[in-house]
Amino acid sequence: MEKEQEKYTLKQLLWYIVIFSVIGLAIETIFCYATTGVLESRKGLIWGPFCPVYGVGATILIVALSSYKKNGFKLFIVGCILGNIIEYGLSYLLEAMYGTRFWDYAYLDWNLNGRICFKYSIFWGILAVILIKFIQPYIDKIIAKIPNYKPLHIGVFIFLVIDCIATVWAVNTYQNRVAKNYNNIENTEKKSIKQYIEDNLFSNKIMKKTFPNLRYIDENGKEYYIRNLLKND
Repeated sequence: MEKEQEKYTLKQLLWYIVIFSVIGLAIETIFCYATTGVLESRKGLIWGPFCPVYGVGATILIVALSSYKKNGFKLFIVGCILGNIIEYGLSYLLEAMYGTRFWDYAYLDWNLNGRICFKYSIFWGILAVILIKFIQPYIDKIIAKIPNYKPLHIGVFIFLVIDCIATVWAVNTYQNRVAKNYNNIENTEKKSIKQYIEDNLFSNKIMKKTFPNLRYIDENGKEYYIRNLLKND
């Protein structure tokens, strides 16, 4: 008989997302460099060292899989299945929000619409076992030491919400900018305050450095890396 499902506080859930977003970014960056020799930003938000796919994914895994903690085999299998569901769902969500894909496994065997694949399914299972059995206990100790100071938690939550909104704004601005460039559309309108903000906060230089793998899809459905369309910026 499996252990009763553990209950988690809002404080725990918030800090799981924050901490694992940072850890995920570090892992993603190191993995990218180890496999491609390229050191580049793998961030998911415009401000701060966050890769929220990992933060949200790890939090869901912890909440859903805690009852399998004592059964490594079940933990692995359910982790594979749930990890795929999370990754597939987040792929659709991020594409709906940003209008572009942040990853595409179409080049790998046994992939489903390029959103998930067999290779990373195995990684999800391994990650679930390592996360629940070995990492979570240490993270729980760290979170327990964070003061129960509500303004701190509310401030962090508000920052993340603003960061998400700003990221959507930034990506849409970047894509609209490259679309005009790609279609040779000149902007003859006088700059508004909004445009001044976008040009400074979300300049091509900043966006190319922060999101080097963003793609632009033309009217024929063909994808291009924006960094290749804006080589001189």
